[in-house]
Amino acid sequence: MAEVRHLSISIQRPWQTAYEYAANPANLPKWATGLGSAIRKIGSAWEADSPMGRVRIRFAAPNGFGILDHDVVLESGETVYNPMRVIPNGGAAEVVFTLFRRPAMSEAQFAADGEWIAKDLRKLKAILEG
Repeated sequence: MAEVRHLSISIQRPWQTAYEYAANPANLPKWATGLGSAIRKIGSAWEADSPMGRVRIRFAAPNGFGILDHDVVLESGETVYNPMRVIPNGGAAEVVFTLFRRPAMSEAQFAADGEWIAKDLRKLKAILEG
């Protein structure tokens, strides 16, 4: 069983607004810097030049449940599963990202990954509340 961290942030916007923005792959470079500064659609797939190298990203189908799960396929072929949810909280939203520690990841790398994701969630909040 992998070690797990749940990172979350409250966003003072309706959950559907937060979901629609975060679910649009074209918006990722604006807030999800861990996936890179640019993303492009190639056929039915998405590709980005990320801090981890060139990655392919597969997204959950659009849905009415706030599910933003996505797989990131690294150049090595390793697939990293990233569960993510936008959850209604009154008239606002909770965005929750589950970070799994990969087998070869050091404690320092796991902590740095968590800090990067937390920074990206803060950026998402700033954009949506701005």
